[in-house]
Amino acid sequence: MSEQSGSSSDQRKRTELPIERGFPIERVNEIAAKEGRAKMHYRPIYTMHKWWARRLGCVFRAISLYTLLDDPEKVSVFEPGHEGGTLAAYGDDAENASVDIASLIDGVDMSDPESLWELYPKDVRVEDKKILDPFMGGGTSLVEASRFGAEVVGNDLNPVAWFVTKKQLEAGQTDVEELEEAFEQVKSDVADEITQYYKTPCPNGDHEADVMYNFWVKELDCVSCGHTVPLFKDYRIARGRYENSDKYNVLCPSCESVTLVDDWQSESICNDCGHGFVPKEGNVSRGGKYNCPDCGQKYGIVDAVQEQGPPEVRLYAVEYYCEHCDEAGEPKNVHKGYKQVEQADIDLFSKAEAEWQQSTDLHDYVPKEDIPEGAITAASSISGNDVFKHGYTKWTDMYNSRQLLGFSKILRSIESLENQNVAEYLLLAFSDSLRTNTMMVSYDMGYNKIGDFFRTNSFDPPMYPVENNVWGTAFGRGTFKSSFDMMKSGVEYAAAPTERYVDNGETVETEPFSKPIGENSSIHLGDMRKLNRENEFDAVITDPPYYDNIIYSEVADYFYVWLKTILKGRYDGFDQEKTPRAESIVANPYLEKDSEDFESELHEAFTSIRKALKENGTLSFTYHHSDSESWGELLESLCDVGFEVTATYPVTADISKFIGGESVSFDIVVVARPIDDTEPASWKSLRRDIYRTARRTRKQLEENRDLSRGDIGVMEMGACFREYSKHHGKVQRDGDIMSAKEVVQEIYGIIQEASDIGVEDVFIDLLDTANVSYDDVNKLSRGTNANPEDLKEMRLYNQDDGFELGTWDNEKRQAYIQERVNGDGGEHLSNLDKLQFLRYRYEKGQAVQNYVEKWDVDDDMRELAGRLADVTGDDTYTRVLGDRDITSY
Repeated sequence: MSEQSGSSSDQRKRTELPIERGFPIERVNEIAAKEGRAKMHYRPIYTMHKWWARRLGCVFRAISLYTLLDDPEKVSVFEPGHEGGTLAAYGDDAENASVDIASLIDGVDMSDPESLWELYPKDVRVEDKKILDPFMGGGTSLVEASRFGAEVVGNDLNPVAWFVTKKQLEAGQTDVEELEEAFEQVKSDVADEITQYYKTPCPNGDHEADVMYNFWVKELDCVSCGHTVPLFKDYRIARGRYENSDKYNVLCPSCESVTLVDDWQSESICNDCGHGFVPKEGNVSRGGKYNCPDCGQKYGIVDAVQEQGPPEVRLYAVEYYCEHCDEAGEPKNVHKGYKQVEQADIDLFSKAEAEWQQSTDLHDYVPKEDIPEGAITAASSISGNDVFKHGYTKWTDMYNSRQLLGFSKILRSIESLENQNVAEYLLLAFSDSLRTNTMMVSYDMGYNKIGDFFRTNSFDPPMYPVENNVWGTAFGRGTFKSSFDMMKSGVEYAAAPTERYVDNGETVETEPFSKPIGENSSIHLGDMRKLNRENEFDAVITDPPYYDNIIYSEVADYFYVWLKTILKGRYDGFDQEKTPRAESIVANPYLEKDSEDFESELHEAFTSIRKALKENGTLSFTYHHSDSESWGELLESLCDVGFEVTATYPVTADISKFIGGESVSFDIVVVARPIDDTEPASWKSLRRDIYRTARRTRKQLEENRDLSRGDIGVMEMGACFREYSKHHGKVQRDGDIMSAKEVVQEIYGIIQEASDIGVEDVFIDLLDTANVSYDDVNKLSRGTNANPEDLKEMRLYNQDDGFELGTWDNEKRQAYIQERVNGDGGEHLSNLDKLQFLRYRYEKGQAVQNYVEKWDVDDDMRELAGRLADVTGDDTYTRVLGDRDITSY
């Protein structure tokens, strides 16, 4: 097996793990792209309950595979679906019957990391491995490592994360039949009592239909004339379904019927009353103002709330499903659709409201706490929404009386269950259903379904909230019934997990593995910096918090206040008004915790991890791809506490920076080892080594791997970090010691020097990228002579109204080029500017030949025109440079 020396001369040799020699980025990414869109089918255990920024299971399975396999004598490989026998026991006809594990482990290197990938879909077991995740969050690393038979230990500060992960790790030992029996008991107790309040007169006959969703709108009085104004930005309800999929259901502002129109942005006629209106023209304008349709007065919504109190809400439409019509064979658009509210609907809500007010015994099952002020509940640099200014003070303000009535009945029934384990799974399902059972969600009109409260990681009060059917009917998203089904799927998966992988472009699912999830696991609640573990773990595999991307404590409170109604007194940590704040390792402006605090606390965290690891242990963690400054902070913290970076890899991850609206399409896996000491080096000699490492890494990857330029740049950077971390704290330049941040800045420059890739190259790559986004700009710019700001300044992309590329027909790009054409005779025009200008003139039937002659077209411009033509399929780019039929316009 391959070995390497530590960076100090007296450090004993250690086995170099596969993950330090290579990682199958391409194979992981092709699975991740699919898993990210269909978690329910790939790993339903992670859809049992919401946790934020949860990394994909395939990523952590690959990290575990390439980290845990070091000694072939302690590795067993089983074929999924073949109980009790290793691959070698299946006979000569079995595929891969003879597996040389030592060769697979030894065969991994940077140029060809896939020899070990052969074992990804196999049931692999390892002996004598103990894994820690001190920031377990949603528990992905623990679940995946436990599938290899490792002993896994988890820790988290947040009690919601602790509870969610606890139930994931216990799922493999939970009886599904007992779960089903418990659900049937709760159903028998309360389902009819709840669903009686979700009925509506069927518009197609003299019978009742089930309500899927109730549509509400907030209303404020006009400050001038007193007219009640519904706060509609527009009058859309939902896109049409089935044969009407090209139409839109809208609300008539005159008679308030639901009417189907061809175009919600144009003049329309109500099918019921004949009123003419433009559905896109509502009563709420940009800037948070509402306008009175009677007198035209405009006023700030927040200001009006402060003066008038919380807005009233009014029921205005219903989405229904009629089982009677369905069984009678009526078409889909008859037995399922949208309808105007009737008096019966209003009366039914009033009846539910009266029962809730009278059922004081049920009030013990809903939160009594006030909403705590914080970075995302009150306006801050992280969130511009202040729920208090919208009239919310208590958690119960986020629900209506009918919802609270249904919730309390379900929780009371769950509490009465004798089997505590299965009761907790029903509680988990209930808690997760709160994402779509609140008056804080709106309707996803384009997809005809209710939205998710945590579509963004903030509290966004909608102007027209949608009320879900708490228990659920045959259709509908996020009801208690559907959340139970999702949770049950996770439990079934945990008992017999499968693996999905890509083979020749096709997704293949294995037979079930015989080893259930979580057999040898333990988890702890508390601050990881207080972990009393020393020289104990073979590996730490984790996903630490990143700066202020998510304020976990504040978003988790939404679930916490409900979970504690049952769990208080049962488990530590569920007896507080809110989850821990000050101890969280995040930058939180509300608590005046800034970047320096974050860096200091991360330093303390790495110190605890260093202590907990065995001397030859490895630390592998995912980290958000970011700028050089944050990389410098990370490298400084790691190296200061005695780690050497041994590898970095870019991988796909399902994570979005929701607050800023900027999607992050990939994260970085960082691999590090404890190091006893570092060696002195001059910056001159280290720079030479780093430059040589960058060039060598790029050449090796370009020759052997199918990677993007951005991916290659990240791996170059990791190789350079490795060179630096051997000398951390001892790199001298002009007599001064260089900090890690200074070195990282230099490394960025060195990597760019090692590349000839510029703005035009990156732009062409963007043109060749499906579903291009801002993340691709970042990714493709990495390791090049271009950066996102260069492209933005040249209007090669803009984000004013969603992400747009600056193609030849983009107005902002046209204006940028025209300004330069009208300036100094083309002296400030790039070849790309010139070609897009010619392409635009051709489209408009304007002459181009005089510009072609004036600009003295050279080989570089012709080559670029050819590349543009190839990537866009538009040969006009080449023709405008030489075909007289075009240039003579």
